Amino acid sequence: MKETDKWLVVVNPHAGVGLAGKDWPQIEKILISQEFEFDVVHTTHPFHAIEIARENVEEKGFKKILAVGGDGTLNEVVNGIFQQKRFPTQEITLGMITVGTGNDWGRMYAFPKNYEKAIRVIKNEKCFLQDVGKVKYRYDSEDKSRYFINMAGMGYDALVARKTNLMKARGKGGTLAYLYNLVTGLFQYENTHLHIKIDDKEAFNGKVFSMSIGICKYNGGGMMQLPNAIPDDGLFDVTVIKKTSKFRVVRNIKNLYDGSFLSLPEVETFTGRNITITSNPPHSIDLETDGESLGKSPLDFQIIERAVRLVVRKKALKSLGKKGDECP
Repeated sequence: MKETDKWLVVVNPHAGVGLAGKDWPQIEKILISQEFEFDVVHTTHPFHAIEIARENVEEKGFKKILAVGGDGTLNEVVNGIFQQKRFPTQEITLGMITVGTGNDWGRMYAFPKNYEKAIRVIKNEKCFLQDVGKVKYRYDSEDKSRYFINMAGMGYDALVARKTNLMKARGKGGTLAYLYNLVTGLFQYENTHLHIKIDDKEAFNGKVFSMSIGICKYNGGGMMQLPNAIPDDGLFDVTVIKKTSKFRVVRNIKNLYDGSFLSLPEVETFTGRNITITSNPPHSIDLETDGESLGKSPLDFQIIERAVRLVVRKKALKSLGKKGDECP
């Protein structure tokens, strides 16, 4: 089977509450004007981008993929890249045109929202090897696993993501929907007892309001829940918000956007390569990765160092991470 130099463009027409589908003709026109050679496939159902990426890499030899959508679309394409067996993951170049509601991965890299500027960045093909996370979880009494490229959230964070995803399915998503669910979810969520081990050492044992584990800094449409994250240092950043009151949450929501909430006494931070989480009662903590609702505890996280090849802005290379160099 031959390889191809063409781009595989994976379009999620539902991303951004339908904005990706509406704007695709404009994006396609710019790609053509910039002399891109590409095949395009539109997703039609959840997890379809996983199938599209895996099958086109394995069967047609694509080594360059452009995701058009939001963080969830990018997450699915990454999972497809890791499921295929034809090429090492670092040999597949991944670019993105952000047309989602959160766009938190793009925010980490100051990626342009303007389509023409974004496509010029893609054309330059300056790339960066970023870490990837893998999490094992429980779904309907079965053990599952998923790769993620930005951040995983548990507890209250996962509840808000689930409520927001349900609204998206009804065509009512967006940043305002997330903020709405951030407040209304307070009256539904109960603090959960978690036992957390990091690199085989006990890190925390007690009641938790919310928890974030990730590689990049932002989630929830701009909340800086992991402000010290370095995307290529081979470590997860971990933020644990311990049991707290609803009043304290509402009062400090603004501090989530600049990372200053880390100074609060109920917040603890950690780093590590392998993280295990169990809950009491069992299966009582929800999980989301890159904004997609997945399953429940017990959870097992593993970092995969510098495992995905991303197209980024040339001027961002020097400040991206610990190593921050261009791909070979």
